[in-house]
Amino acid sequence: MRLKDKVCVITGGASGMGGAASRLFAREGAKVVVADVVESKGQETVSEIKAEGGNALFVKTDVSREADCKHLAAEAVREFGRLDVLYNNAGIFPADDASVIDNPESVWDKVLAVNLKGIVFCCKYAVPEMIKQGGGSVINIASFTALLGCTVPQDAYAASKGGVIALTKQMAVQFGPKKVRSNVICPGPIETPLLTQWLLTNPAERNKRLPRIPLGRFGQPEDVVYLALHLASDESAWTNGAVMVVDGGITSNYF
Repeated sequence: MRLKDKVCVITGGASGMGGAASRLFAREGAKVVVADVVESKGQETVSEIKAEGGNALFVKTDVSREADCKHLAAEAVREFGRLDVLYNNAGIFPADDASVIDNPESVWDKVLAVNLKGIVFCCKYAVPEMIKQGGGSVINIASFTALLGCTVPQDAYAASKGGVIALTKQMAVQFGPKKVRSNVICPGPIETPLLTQWLLTNPAERNKRLPRIPLGRFGQPEDVVYLALHLASDESAWTNGAVMVVDGGITSNYF
């Protein structure tokens, strides 16, 4: 088992990529703390893990609230005695996110609060626990949209994910000497509820994007979480400050 006895906190861990990560990490021997704002789905994921013989705890968490993130880290340590991995997966992509000249302030506040400040708050309380025990792994989820422009604007989302990359680089330098590794994954379009709600149900929008992907399909959650598994494990002991793109080749496609 690649994560035997590691305590892994996964935000947005109830569904989509987070749910897939929670189940996979548990199968690989981790003690999983499922953090999510949707209690019913979080409890369901924990029940599934336990039914398979795994070990998991649900902690209701709104990552945009600092107090929730402090409570999350404390509950992980209270229940399992340590905190080895923080997988910052929680994120939002509101349908009304548009151009910098169109977005109201409320969109910026909402997106940055979850996608960027949420990571800041979780790291604020998880990283000191990792330092106490001699090391750990922080895995942040950004996006391919942070690496290139798009003619269909989603400016708050893209800016928030660019901030995630910059923050990860800073953390890698600050906390690497304390054996806390920080890395970031930039997924391409992944078939999760976040994408399905607006893209996969719209043939015109779907067909606009799919031809850009050389592998000819949208990603599946497992395409991302297997890389996260590697970053959570000791196999990646010398990987720090890396920006890893998992996108089927979309960012390599000129036209």
